[in-house]
Amino acid sequence: MHRTDLSTVRQPISSAHGLPNAHYVDPETFDEERGALLMSGWSGLAVAADVPEPGDAIPLTFLDIPLLLVRDRDGEVRVFHNICRHRGMILVDTPRKIEGAIRCPYHSWCYSTKGRLVSTPHVGGPGQNTADGIDRDLLSLVPVRSHIWLGVVWINLSGEAPAFEVSNADLLARWAEFDKPLYHGGADSAFQLEVNCNWKLAVENYCESYHLPWVHPGLNSYSRLEDHYHIEAAGRFSGQGTLVYRQLTGENGQTLPNFEGLSDKWDTASEYITAYPNVLLGVHRDHAFAIILVPQGPGRTVEHVHLFYAQPDTDPALRAKNAEQWKTVFEEDIFVVEGMQRGRHSPGFDGGRFSPAMDGPTYMFHSWVAEHMALHRAQDKAAE
Repeated sequence: MHRTDLSTVRQPISSAHGLPNAHYVDPETFDEERGALLMSGWSGLAVAADVPEPGDAIPLTFLDIPLLLVRDRDGEVRVFHNICRHRGMILVDTPRKIEGAIRCPYHSWCYSTKGRLVSTPHVGGPGQNTADGIDRDLLSLVPVRSHIWLGVVWINLSGEAPAFEVSNADLLARWAEFDKPLYHGGADSAFQLEVNCNWKLAVENYCESYHLPWVHPGLNSYSRLEDHYHIEAAGRFSGQGTLVYRQLTGENGQTLPNFEGLSDKWDTASEYITAYPNVLLGVHRDHAFAIILVPQGPGRTVEHVHLFYAQPDTDPALRAKNAEQWKTVFEEDIFVVEGMQRGRHSPGFDGGRFSPAMDGPTYMFHSWVAEHMALHRAQDKAAE
């Protein structure tokens, strides 16, 4: 594999270039990033609300890996590799309620919702349900490390990252006031956007407010560029905040209920942060959202958007209005990220430059990518 030169990315912002084009268009570089960026740490997979009741199960594919999201009989959300331990058959191919056990459709090996292998019919011959060498205690479903925070199911596919609370300690501390029950708004508060761009471009665009006057004129009319500030935590997260948040109102002036116990800052402020690598988060006095970026290859990304509220029963009309408002904002970004993706096919583009005053959060993400790629390559070399 030809490995990109990241030396110009790892420079101070005033002289740094952005990531080389290969990091957006080259399949081999995309494969290298899978391990270095998306599997090594804590990536967003789904939301806990995807499996609201015990026994609920949905199959998911992340980086071409078949996974299974399950809420077990005790109400705990679990993630497994969606494969039978016998012959590697996919266990669940459509969302369903697990009434009894998770049954493999091939040879009917069965697993509990906690992943334990509980039945191996005829494994020792007709009518013989046990066999030497088939130890059920050693053949449970293969688990994936997972953690739930802000309604998002985070996974660590490598199994080697520090605990979620350690890896994301600074972000958890910054938003400790929102570490309380969040209620998903339901079907009208979830949508997805299929975008023809590399997943990193979605991150880069989300991190900065520089583009607001031209791409989001409606939003900029009340939350102006000059009302925004940078959020920069090197190696961990970056984004933006605004000092002006306009609460949504209904026809009769009603508003969504506020989260309890928030400090005065949140009366008028809101913040938008990318938790590296692939989760875009927003918090406000009366709602929060998460956008989980699921890469589909070098040039395609699916954005799964979910809205959360302070109470389980909120006004349906306000929820719908809020979802439509955010969908409009996020759709306004599509032509930008798709345009940058097309631009990455130009040999005349050298990664670009950063405005030291305006591009700090995006530069910080590029720096994180470059550092993790360098670490991954060093580990590969040491293993040779």
